[in-house]
Amino acid sequence: MKEDLRKRLTDMQYYVTQENGTEPPFRNEYDSHYDEGIYVDIVSGVPLFSSKDKYDAGCGWPSFTKPIEAAEVTEHFDASHGMRRTEVRSKTADSHLGHVFPDGPGENGLRYCINSAALRFVPKDELENEGYGQYSKLFQ
Repeated sequence: MKEDLRKRLTDMQYYVTQENGTEPPFRNEYDSHYDEGIYVDIVSGVPLFSSKDKYDAGCGWPSFTKPIEAAEVTEHFDASHGMRRTEVRSKTADSHLGHVFPDGPGENGLRYCINSAALRFVPKDELENEGYGQYSKLFQ
């Protein structure tokens, strides 16, 4: 499986999702991306976040107030880099996504700070064609 992922993912996508890496802030694909659609796990294709829940947190990475399906985003204690944080991973593929912080603007007060390299964007007009038609209702 790891060999297949090495071939399928870019070096940065592999580093982030499989080696718990972090891409550079402000120099990633989705930080300033605000088209309507959903963001899926780059490894499994499982839906993770909606553009409806994306906002500019000014941190340099895409930020969301909540996942599409809470059960698909798992939380884990992370003491790396001398910090105490909550890592978020995708349940299906066990991909490292980023971290969640308690300083968000939404109802739950959370900010899901996610690496672009862990995501693939599916525009709302392509949801049906790509097999994500059930998520079209988010944009009506």
